[in-house]
Amino acid sequence: QVQLVESGGGSVQAGGSLRLSCAASGYTYSTSCWGWFRQAPGKEREGVAVINSGGGTTYYADSVKGRFTISRDNSKNTLYLQMNSLKPEDTAMYYCAATMNLCYSSSYYNFRRQYSYWGQGTQVTVSS
Repeated sequence: QVQLVESGGGSVQAGGSLRLSCAASGYTYSTSCWGWFRQAPGKEREGVAVINSGGGTTYYADSVKGRFTISRDNSKNTLYLQMNSLKPEDTAMYYCAATMNLCYSSSYYNFRRQYSYWGQGTQVTVSS
């Protein structure tokens, strides 16, 4: 089992920055693909960014490309999401997720696949 705990959410004005963290514990060596997802009120959950366990390959939703950066520190078993130039439409609950299976080679499938492990979420609110 793998446990995931997100932190770093909060309220910020448009144009500001936040860094989300996702601390992993348990059998983390078994996980191969990690991602950040978000869900706004009344909307479906959507993929934001995905990274392989080695940290060398990343995938982003078009809406966050150039503004968000996903990274992973394997020595700390922690996943990060650096969010810059935040917009009101980025307001959502953000979740990290992980799977034992390898990442696919496309954002489309990485954002729609099943993930075995999920965190409880951290709220991000961006005001205009």
